[in-house]
Amino acid sequence: MIGLLGLIALAALVLATRHGSPPALDRAGHDWSLRHRPPGLVTTARAVTATGTGVFAYGTAVVAGLIAGRDTRRRLGYAAGALALLLLAQGVRYALMELIARPRPPLGDWATHASGFAFPSGHATTSSLMAGLLLTALGLRTRGGTGPRPLRTVVAALVVCWAAAVGLSRVLLGVHWVTDVLAGWLFATVWIGLGTALIRKTLPLPQ
Repeated sequence: MIGLLGLIALAALVLATRHGSPPALDRAGHDWSLRHRPPGLVTTARAVTATGTGVFAYGTAVVAGLIAGRDTRRRLGYAAGALALLLLAQGVRYALMELIARPRPPLGDWATHASGFAFPSGHATTSSLMAGLLLTALGLRTRGGTGPRPLRTVVAALVVCWAAAVGLSRVLLGVHWVTDVLAGWLFATVWIGLGTALIRKTLPLPQ
């Protein structure tokens, strides 16, 4: 966790010293997306990106809590914990965005609406948090090795691929740099690690 936090801090420091000038990785990713986004792919990317924010995110947190618990008390506890984790993560992310104040790519390159600063990506962060909560819930629900393992593996793979697609859609749609999305994934990983450790410690585990 400390290493991931260090990577986020390093990325923020590098971006701050560049005064808004994107590094080579960001320029390459942005240029590639502009050259490889036919109308059909843009439509698909917009649909995918819409699932990474808003009511869907908070509904997913509640669903994760309901999956994790095996009785009403545990379900309510996990659902409240998941919502609190998501809300606190968003608060910290907004603070980071305002502190770093990184500009987005040029407005003329956007293929969807966006607001606020760029770093870290809100959609990448939120969808990764949602994926992390779901995967943690599945792990708690099947604690002890019960349940069909192949099905759990397929569900986990689909959840991870979906979160990755949301983050990549932000680059494809031209509203985020590659490093914004990478930072969102790192931030979510750290937060899920810390948050679920706290939930496991303070709330009863399924038996």
